[in-house]
Amino acid sequence: MYEYIKGKIIELTPTYVVIENGGIGYLLQISLQTYTALNNSTEATLYIHHIIREDAQLFFGFSQPKERELFRLLLTVSGIGANTARIMLSSYSVDEMVQIIATGNIAALKSIKGIGAKTAERAIVDLKNKVLNVAAVSDAAPGIFAEVTENIEEAISALTILGYPKSACEKIVKSICRENPSLSAESIIRQALTQL
Repeated sequence: MYEYIKGKIIELTPTYVVIENGGIGYLLQISLQTYTALNNSTEATLYIHHIIREDAQLFFGFSQPKERELFRLLLTVSGIGANTARIMLSSYSVDEMVQIIATGNIAALKSIKGIGAKTAERAIVDLKNKVLNVAAVSDAAPGIFAEVTENIEEAISALTILGYPKSACEKIVKSICRENPSLSAESIIRQALTQL
């Protein structure tokens, strides 16, 4: 429902920020990554994730679209709630978290407060293939994540139909998209064909 908010920073702490927009102050929960990105700023644009509960409506704010997308992926794992996901993103950068999950580094996940062995294993099993899409997202443009993901899936599907092994297709396509996330599915397929 809400994509982003742009406004004046009224208050900034390591766990939340108050942004004024149109005469209204919005309190957004943030990670340490976003706190660091906002330090010494007077205005900000934050990408929003809105959670509605029986007793509260919570806004989580992120300085980068890919941080929000990783947060949303973490929420899909059983045993990881919004606060735990925020702690995870405060403990490691987005790129570090992607690498930890993609390489199955259970020890690094278990070192985070609130993450036990079972939750760490579940996060790796559930997200191992999904997190690489986050790494391919450009920080520059809001809303590009869905487009990049769609192009990646379309390219992998097309190459698999052409008879190439799915695992090889995924690796090459994601590598291409990390270097140039703005490529169309057709361009990704063309480049991948030269490498397969």
